[in-house]
Amino acid sequence: MHTPVLMHMADALLAPSVGIVMMIVAAAALAYSVYRVKKDSTLTEQKVPLMAVMAAFVFAAQMINFTIPGTGSSGHLCGGMLLAAVLGQFPAVLSLSVVLIIQCLFFADGGLLAIGCNIFNMGLCAILIAYPLIYKPIMKKGFTNGRAFLASILACEVGLQLGAFCVVLETWISGITALPFGTFVGLMQPIHLAIGLVEGVVTGLVVVFLHQVRPELLEAALENKSAGVSAKKVIVTLAVVTVVVAGALSLVASSNPDGLEWAIGKTTQSEEELEPEAKYAAAAEKAGAVVDATAILPDYAFAGDEENPLGTTVSGLVGGAICVVLAGGVAWLTSAKKRRKVNA
Repeated sequence: MHTPVLMHMADALLAPSVGIVMMIVAAAALAYSVYRVKKDSTLTEQKVPLMAVMAAFVFAAQMINFTIPGTGSSGHLCGGMLLAAVLGQFPAVLSLSVVLIIQCLFFADGGLLAIGCNIFNMGLCAILIAYPLIYKPIMKKGFTNGRAFLASILACEVGLQLGAFCVVLETWISGITALPFGTFVGLMQPIHLAIGLVEGVVTGLVVVFLHQVRPELLEAALENKSAGVSAKKVIVTLAVVTVVVAGALSLVASSNPDGLEWAIGKTTQSEEELEPEAKYAAAAEKAGAVVDATAILPDYAFAGDEENPLGTTVSGLVGGAICVVLAGGVAWLTSAKKRRKVNA
């Protein structure tokens, strides 16, 4: 039975103080994103369902681990760059944060204390740094397939390298003695270079496809303006692909450890799950108890029946549906103020 393995930090990798600081950083980024989205005239009724279905699509895509040849490792899309390319910078922050929070609380994927780190490492590094500094400048020169792939690959590589390095920094600052800085960084950066290449190619493929179907959507996200066209065809297509990926393709994804798990295993020379430092064990246990209470399909499987392959299928479909509801709800709420002004 395949259980998805994703690049989410666990509570055992962090000092509680580092986790709390990163929660504050992530919360500040989310609050600013809400502020920017509320002021964004492009967040129309059209973009609300697009944000919802894109969140579900990224959730499903993250369940597809691909093998990194010759390493015994695997990788998966983080999705931040793709969300930014389709939705724009700040809606992307909200959508990916919803995905990561859902994965933590409902599927026990990633620690509760580490949620701020995961939002920062997997989302903010790509969306708030690599997207505006690399992707946008390249794409503003005019759309070509070559530029789309170049921008996607370079931005995904930079975003993932920054995120992987932040993981190393966070564990080092936390004083996790099992993960010495030099050894850990020497494993994390190269493996995520390979993962970033694949994510960049996949992101480029989706961007090229969407440009052929509705070029106005990508141009609107790039210029932060209203597309002025119906996105119904795109939304329906993405919804169908999401169901297929979440419900079926997730079953055949690689079961190799992902880049983070692989690097931890190589650094510690052990296949056993890393235990928290003794001084942090109580905090990690309390955070874990919260997640145990909220997780409906822990580790993307049926509780007590982990070998049932339907657990992965149901997890993909249920997770996608929750993403649609919550991400769509966030988009709808943040656009409510503009609707009141329009109707006044």
